Amino acid sequence: MILGTAQSERFGEAWSALTALVADEGSARQPFVEQLISGEASARDLADAVHGLCMLHGRHPGMIDTVAQRITGSDWLSPFVTSFAVERAALVHLVAAVGPLPSTPGQAESEAAISGQRHALDMLVSSDRRGCPIGAALALVLDWSAVRQVLDAASARFEIEFGAYGPPSSDEGVGMLAELADTVAFERAMLFGAQQLLAQHRALWQLLEARALARDRG
Repeated sequence: MILGTAQSERFGEAWSALTALVADEGSARQPFVEQLISGEASARDLADAVHGLCMLHGRHPGMIDTVAQRITGSDWLSPFVTSFAVERAALVHLVAAVGPLPSTPGQAESEAAISGQRHALDMLVSSDRRGCPIGAALALVLDWSAVRQVLDAASARFEIEFGAYGPPSSDEGVGMLAELADTVAFERAMLFGAQQLLAQHRALWQLLEARALARDRG
């Protein structure tokens, strides 16, 4: 019983570290995300964000699909594979609803930058360090709550209905790690994977903000 309690506390600490990382470095802390969900964002900026997110996460198989296929013991991801299939379909539908990608100076450079981000995510989920792709997948699941607020703002502006999105609860998260995390090295790799996923999201928001400024100056 004492060992079980110690393990629970350990995995609880790992989950807390992960959620704290997403809270500190995730999309919810990005100024451009706050601008997009403020209710004052332009239709062009929202449409551009939808297109950018679709370029990064609209592919199939996506990150979570790939991790679920590659990593033994990732059955916990099954509900999120299903959930993100719905999210991906809704994202593609929303892209069609918002219309063409807004004309923006430096379009080729923007597409190259997002292509680079996709490559970075592919490298994360193909890592031989088991904790790295799992950390990236968990960070995506958690950070999607903030991403989803942007999509919700766009869907409201363009009058498209989205269903609800539910991230894992703390109890679910601790339970996941109790099944998956068996070493300190795993936990370190998990946090590294999470940090890298969040870095790519930050880069996307910064790119989208730069594109919005370029359109305003144009």
